[in-house]
Amino acid sequence: MVTENTTEKWRLPAEWETQWGIQLTWPHRETDWAPMLSEILVTYHEMAREIARRERLIIVAPEGAATDCVRFVCPTDDTWARDHGFITLTDDCGHHRLLDFRFNGWGEKFPASQDNAINRRMWEAGIVEGEYHDCLDFVLEGGSIESDGRGTIFTTTGCLMAPHRNQPLTREQIENRLKQELYADRIVWIEHGQLTGDDTDGHIDTLVRICPNDTLLYMGCDDPQDEQYHELRLMEQQLRELRTLEGRPYRLMKLPMPRPIYDGPDRLPATYANFLILNGAVLCPTYGQPDLDGEAIRIIGEAFPDRETVAIDSRCIIRQHGSIHCCTMQFPDV
Repeated sequence: MVTENTTEKWRLPAEWETQWGIQLTWPHRETDWAPMLSEILVTYHEMAREIARRERLIIVAPEGAATDCVRFVCPTDDTWARDHGFITLTDDCGHHRLLDFRFNGWGEKFPASQDNAINRRMWEAGIVEGEYHDCLDFVLEGGSIESDGRGTIFTTTGCLMAPHRNQPLTREQIENRLKQELYADRIVWIEHGQLTGDDTDGHIDTLVRICPNDTLLYMGCDDPQDEQYHELRLMEQQLRELRTLEGRPYRLMKLPMPRPIYDGPDRLPATYANFLILNGAVLCPTYGQPDLDGEAIRIIGEAFPDRETVAIDSRCIIRQHGSIHCCTMQFPDV
């Protein structure tokens, strides 16, 4: 479903536009990473090195966290910067508007009060600059929206209409708030698709990513025996019917589905769609499946031919039900 509105001067840039920097919120022993802290720190250091090679890196961590490159000391509940970080708008005059939405642990599933306070603390400390905009009366996670930079916002019905987000607001009221805060021309609601084991109720960044030249990279499933097959086929059908604002079909590129990965009896939400776009590179999640990892990296590279593709082993990250994109939040340049 598509709804439309009129924009003003602000806009939400596409992720592939030039970035000022990236935020990581660091794992520590008071988070759910405690049983695997040494393993996840290896992954975070790898991500940090790749990011810092290309742009500024802001690391948020509490006092005593095991990192020697902290930029901002701050108490935290967990590490999912994509969902507690600022959503940043830009204009044509070199300004930033820092939108501070409420993060409530994906619908009150997990503690989030300290994470929800990070943005205000960073802004007051001068770590990030821009016009602070208080949106704390509305729950919105960065992983639940995708922007093409030209007024179209993708989201999922499963997430934004999930319990304990913004009830009793109706869908119409929620989309109107999105248009108002994000200065969007239209909201595209993806009606189907959720990965087994996903705590987010179906974040768009696990399913469909907007890429340059009206391209959509999306998760596919070709195995009728897979429990996710039916929903992802319905999602694929909707994507085929979508049109750009100019009335053209999107260029669709299907990413493979990793073979199931389990933590005990529980299937983990492994997805190749959760990549991070940087200045000059794309960090691509891999899952120890060389054939499928290689195919996914090749497809992502075709969507971003002007960028280096960098593989990051994400098997440890998904043990806490996220991946690379979930761990990070970009700040656009002006």
